[in-house]
Amino acid sequence: WNMDGAPWDYGIELIQEDTDRIADELALGFSRYPCLETAGIKRWVNGAFTFSPDGNPLVGPVRGVPNYWVACGVMAGFLQGGGVGKSLAEWMIHGEPEADVYGMDIARYGDFASNREYIKQTTGQFYSRRFVMSYPNEQLPAGRPLKTAGAHDAMDAAGARWGNSWGMEVPLYFAPQGFVETPTLKRSNAFDIVAQECRKVREGVGLLDISAFSRYEIIGPQAEAWLDRLLACALPRPGRAKLAPMLGENGKLKGDLTVFNWGDGSWWIMGSYYLRQWHMRWFEQHMSDGVTVRDISDAVVGFSLAGPNARMLLERLTHQDVSHQAFGFLACRTFDVGLVRAKVGRLSVIGELGYEIHCRANEHMGLRRALLAAGSDLGVTEYGFSAVNSLRLEKSFGIWSREFTQDYTPDETGMDRWVAFDKGDFIGREAALKEQKAPSRRTLVTLEIDAADADA
Repeated sequence: WNMDGAPWDYGIELIQEDTDRIADELALGFSRYPCLETAGIKRWVNGAFTFSPDGNPLVGPVRGVPNYWVACGVMAGFLQGGGVGKSLAEWMIHGEPEADVYGMDIARYGDFASNREYIKQTTGQFYSRRFVMSYPNEQLPAGRPLKTAGAHDAMDAAGARWGNSWGMEVPLYFAPQGFVETPTLKRSNAFDIVAQECRKVREGVGLLDISAFSRYEIIGPQAEAWLDRLLACALPRPGRAKLAPMLGENGKLKGDLTVFNWGDGSWWIMGSYYLRQWHMRWFEQHMSDGVTVRDISDAVVGFSLAGPNARMLLERLTHQDVSHQAFGFLACRTFDVGLVRAKVGRLSVIGELGYEIHCRANEHMGLRRALLAAGSDLGVTEYGFSAVNSLRLEKSFGIWSREFTQDYTPDETGMDRWVAFDKGDFIGREAALKEQKAPSRRTLVTLEIDAADADA
């Protein structure tokens, strides 16, 4: 109803009933309560609801429009209105809300979510499932597939089972034909498949599609100075990368990023794909003259190699010396990998010996083909982000929205080891320094649960 917006003269009028739209639901209700079938309907109440694709409000500053704020999509006004108003007021006055409100931040969506068919599918899915049990391993179909990497179809044929990140299809694991994962609150029937992927990565070499990582290119005469103020770490020297916490004005985390100095005057920041709009809004709010930031996340994709045989595989495809002495941990360089001129970083998100290999979007399929062929006798296996979650946790590696959020400080999460308080001023420095000197209330730790099927 009125997908372009309610009429300006609309108040609380009811809408003409449409019994055909709820015929199936009525039939289900009558089957459960037979007396209703003959009781008759005395009055129809058909009113308008406002929904976003995930049912949460849309709140916050709009990227690219200075001093323009929204608070809409508030489905349950009496229930949610107080919190929405409080958060928005704090945002306007102090620059940040007191609590982490990303779940209702308008920046959790990009332009793809303004598509009418996407809105129709996703809002319809949400409303139809309001009272349906949800499961953490459940993948819902509405608005998908929307964005796919170049090698998507080949990975699909190889058994990839897909998740979704900000419209992009991402491989969760690779399963035999006919396998169906059962939604559950306990251990999934995909556990053994994921465990096998973990073993193969640890013992051989794994290939992971990293198209769903965000990438931002920073160039210009003031690029280094801008990055030095934006990020809390000491910037890497040319040909090096570094883990880079980004802080808000309140000294709490604003990003868990990696910064690359390619040595040719260009820099990259990499982070979570689904935070693209959120991070770009932050970058633009703190922009300086002499700096250009481009979101290249859809133009540049890639694969990660990880495991004890990763170096051996890469050596077969390049003339570059990738030994530990010549290309050590956190090195980054541009060189040929097979037929692809790639940007390569010596790191991995799972803590194994690894390389992130970045290519143009139209080279994705060719890069995958070359890597699989070169590693066929080395035990190369494709793996997905379910295995990534297991492997990273075993190394106590945190990620955004799980272990790291805007609610925590660098000191609480252990990320203070990468904060360079002595480098000079940066966003959030004074607040983070004050927090560091105070007794820590919380500390992030890893717990090992000695149970085969623990409740989570």
